[in-house]
Amino acid sequence: MVDTAPRTGKSATKTSIKAEPAPSLAAQVDAHLDATSGEASVDVSSLTEQLMGTWADVRRKAREFAKNPELHDVPGLSLDEQRERTLGQLRLLVEQGEVLRAFPKSVGGLEDNGGNITAFEELVSASPSLQIKSGVQWGLFGSAVMHLGTDYHHRTFLPDILSLKVPGAFAMTEIGHGSDVASIGTTATYDEATQEFVINTPFAGAWKEFLGNAGKHGIAATVFAQLITKGVNHGVHCFYVPIRDEDGEWLPGVTGRDDGWKGGLNGIDNGRLAFDDVRVPRTNLLNKYGDVAEDGSYSSPIDSPGRRFFTMLGTLVQGRVSLDGSATAASAMGLAIAIGYGNQRRQFSAADPQSEEFLLDYGRHQRRLIPKLATTYAQIFAHDEFLVQFDAVFSGADPDGAEDLETIAASLKPLSTWHALETLQEAREACGGAGFMAENRLTGLRADLDVYVTFEGDNNVLLQLVSKRLLGDYARRFKGADAAALARFAAGQAAGRLMDAGLRTLAQNVRDLGSTARSVTELRETDVQRQLLTDRVETMVGELAQRLRPASKMSAKDAADLFNSLQNELIEAARAHAELLQWEAFTRALEKVEHAGTKQVLSWLHDVFGLGLIEKHLGWYLIHGRLSPQRAQAVTAYIDRLLARLRPHLQDLVDAFGYEQEHLRATLTSGIERERQEEARAHYEALRASGDAPVDEKSLKAAKKKR
Repeated sequence: MVDTAPRTGKSATKTSIKAEPAPSLAAQVDAHLDATSGEASVDVSSLTEQLMGTWADVRRKAREFAKNPELHDVPGLSLDEQRERTLGQLRLLVEQGEVLRAFPKSVGGLEDNGGNITAFEELVSASPSLQIKSGVQWGLFGSAVMHLGTDYHHRTFLPDILSLKVPGAFAMTEIGHGSDVASIGTTATYDEATQEFVINTPFAGAWKEFLGNAGKHGIAATVFAQLITKGVNHGVHCFYVPIRDEDGEWLPGVTGRDDGWKGGLNGIDNGRLAFDDVRVPRTNLLNKYGDVAEDGSYSSPIDSPGRRFFTMLGTLVQGRVSLDGSATAASAMGLAIAIGYGNQRRQFSAADPQSEEFLLDYGRHQRRLIPKLATTYAQIFAHDEFLVQFDAVFSGADPDGAEDLETIAASLKPLSTWHALETLQEAREACGGAGFMAENRLTGLRADLDVYVTFEGDNNVLLQLVSKRLLGDYARRFKGADAAALARFAAGQAAGRLMDAGLRTLAQNVRDLGSTARSVTELRETDVQRQLLTDRVETMVGELAQRLRPASKMSAKDAADLFNSLQNELIEAARAHAELLQWEAFTRALEKVEHAGTKQVLSWLHDVFGLGLIEKHLGWYLIHGRLSPQRAQAVTAYIDRLLARLRPHLQDLVDAFGYEQEHLRATLTSGIERERQEEARAHYEALRASGDAPVDEKSLKAAKKKR
């Protein structure tokens, strides 16, 4: 029965009073921000110090050195001129002692692994070609001798490598195998009679390819080949192999080709190598992890061939570490250029017909650049933690951290290098036609950084390695568990501790409250963002593990087919894991900020990053019931309002990167745009004041209509 009784003592007669409309979602978000926000401002100097990271002094010194015009690219040079200029720049690095940081004290080095990577990363502002050519010489060629060789090799080969007397190539990659190093075709067969290794390229696909310094300057190479002795293949090992004489001519049995022009990094002489019965002494085997005696017997401190192979490659992980930092630096430079320009360039009249709007006042422009700024901040903080862990492993302070380090490297390098290309392209477009001019650096940086996504391992292959680690963590955690336990894990209900590099687990379910206002409130909470991001990784891995369980009872072919059918999901799970690593690093960095105004601004930027990840994957959260449609809508509304709050602080946030005009070297950031805008405004103001300004046709017609 319907109750029709009046609810007050007054007459139940209908009134004409209208209910107040519910506030819009944007208004609710603004109300929440107004109620919870403090005074926002940025202490640029203290933020810069934090962004400089653990090796701040080294980074500042490297940036000062990078200002030297002799280290910068010169437009219009021929291919040979670019290469010779870059080689000369390497000699400047030697003269300044910039190449010694990572090497043993026994050869004049400093044994400062973290500082070495820090200084290397800053060379990207001077010249990416210089950076990568120096990385080939000392980070790959020299490091292979240092990490895979023993004291004999250090004393014999490193002095000439460090002095650049012997420029060298790092001959790992083959045209037919790429990232599949274990399957390379080059062989090194031991000849007991002469106590030499005989290096051979047995087929065209085994040519060593894309090798820096191989095209012209290289005198020797560290060659990776299948070590064969007494008829047994002991897998991939590294050999020091001379390839040219002092006059630059190929040594007997060595064939090479110049790769010529490339899509970028043309200051580096990439080339390919092949070997036909090239003989090197037995002692040229870099034998830290595997040795061959005079009689041909093989020995190794690591019994497992698989573990030996991954240990040898793991010692060269610094390439991925440095690319992560270098790509992040390039992203920061691109944003400094684009945001600096957007704060000066005016376009279209909106609110005030007498004054055009700054580009950064447009919501779409903010949407294009601010999320990328937030991601760049997350990457800077994640990279510094990554660098600290790298230094701990390579200094011997944390010898057990190598596996986690490799997983983190394979997680972060793909995201930062992809992000650099996306950011530089967006920055280019955000600067309009001016961004396409070479003088503004963006197209050149974009071209040079392009190959970073396949340097040191193709990004998709690296993320596949991460997914295997995540599945391994899953399998170890639930070995012997029943189906109910596995189901609880997949639903995000299993408790566990956080790991540094492996699989995360949730402590509780993510709650989804129906109220929009409460949704906005909860979305800002660090624990809610952590739960949403962690739950996605955990659930994706759990689902994949369940789908892969039948593989253990399948034939090798069927198991491989099953794995291949899930390859995209595996890579996406690894990418979600890497995003979580970056978010966690940003969260820890935010906790360290002491200046209240800076903390407020960075908290907004942190929310843009975290909620941006959730927004990017809203489909997943909706399909899996982790968010209601109402809360999903609140995510986007909240980000939009945060962008507006961040708008006044954008210049401070990019200034905090610490790059000066000598680093950016973009005409757009020289102040010329501000001068042009001020000149234009002054012109029109003077014209209006003079009374000689022509009448606008639209105004004239409008006036006639009124009459």
